[in-house]
Amino acid sequence: MSSAFRTGTLAIVGQPNVGKSTLVNRLVGQKLSITSRKPQTTRHRITGILTTDECQYIFVDTPGFQTRHPGALNRVLNRSVTQALSEVDVVILVIEAGRFGPADRAIIRLLPPDRPVLLAINKIDRLSDKAKLLPFIAQMATIFPFAEIVPLSAASGDGAVELLKTAAKYLPEGPPIYDADAITDRSERFLAAELLREKLFRNLGEELPYGIAVEIERFEQEGELRRIFAAIIVDKAAHKSIVIGKGGEKLKTMSSDARRDMEQLFGGPVYLETWVKVKSGWAEDERALKSLGYDT
Repeated sequence: MSSAFRTGTLAIVGQPNVGKSTLVNRLVGQKLSITSRKPQTTRHRITGILTTDECQYIFVDTPGFQTRHPGALNRVLNRSVTQALSEVDVVILVIEAGRFGPADRAIIRLLPPDRPVLLAINKIDRLSDKAKLLPFIAQMATIFPFAEIVPLSAASGDGAVELLKTAAKYLPEGPPIYDADAITDRSERFLAAELLREKLFRNLGEELPYGIAVEIERFEQEGELRRIFAAIIVDKAAHKSIVIGKGGEKLKTMSSDARRDMEQLFGGPVYLETWVKVKSGWAEDERALKSLGYDT
């Protein structure tokens, strides 16, 4: 590799539901960060790695910054965002095309003044009037001294290559940190928990996901077969029946969907066994959060 090779970390930040995780998955070319329409889907800092002939990009997908809901879990998630901002080489702020409100302004106030910040205007494919995009870009340029502004669609991939090319200019020169074929620094055990939690978020009611978590109690590998035993943690006993569903069908369907995603990601067969446990108040207890893998 030439001396001009660049390696650096890039924090993907923004308010909930602007498409941060979808963007990371698009840029890396692999599903690493789980996605759903519900806020707080991303609860952990996920590292996605992309290595090209010229660069190694180390993307840090952060939780959506919470400005409305207090509580231990959201305090932990917000600390994760602010810590990421202090540690990376480049910040990519993601907002939704045509929308900029108080929650976005709150995140801008956290942006570090001593490193480049790129603005990724996402969901341009959803703009009903494309003529409004240029004025919106001009408006955003007056709000903060962004190093660059890149419109894109994480869902379709339009603009993703341009974002990579733009970001590369701001990465420091240096050798790669990870192997060329690495896509994340997270373990298969962690990724399995996240894939199961995604199915829970996508298939359960509006109120339940906040009080739900996944704990992998055993992860065993026998040749190509992975045996995964996962506890689904709920906050109240009454929530067990919601997760399990009539005759256990809901839990069976969500587990089957998660198992298929695991097999695709891990490249081999998976045996997945799931059950539901009650841990009252876990989301308000930082010790319980730490036991579930949160960076408290």
